[in-house]
Amino acid sequence: MSVHEAITSHVKKQNSHLEQFLKLEAKREEAIDQAVAACAAGQAFTVDRINYWTAQINAHAMKGISPTRSQVTVQMVCDYVSKKSQ
Repeated sequence: MSVHEAITSHVKKQNSHLEQFLKLEAKREEAIDQAVAACAAGQAFTVDRINYWTAQINAHAMKGISPTRSQVTVQMVCDYVSKKSQ
């Protein structure tokens, strides 16, 4: 394999890894939006779905170059909603 082919292969793998990260991140953001909306409406909510996607992102990050994300607590969501409404 030539150097050019090796570099091309490496870049394609990195690009694929980052594309998967973006898909996982979109699902996490959707879960965050739903929790924020529920909290703002005074409805009961959990952060289980957010943290499920967070765990998927962090496991994926161990295999490549994408960043990790922090676990989210109910208090974090409530604090965000409170700050946003001020």
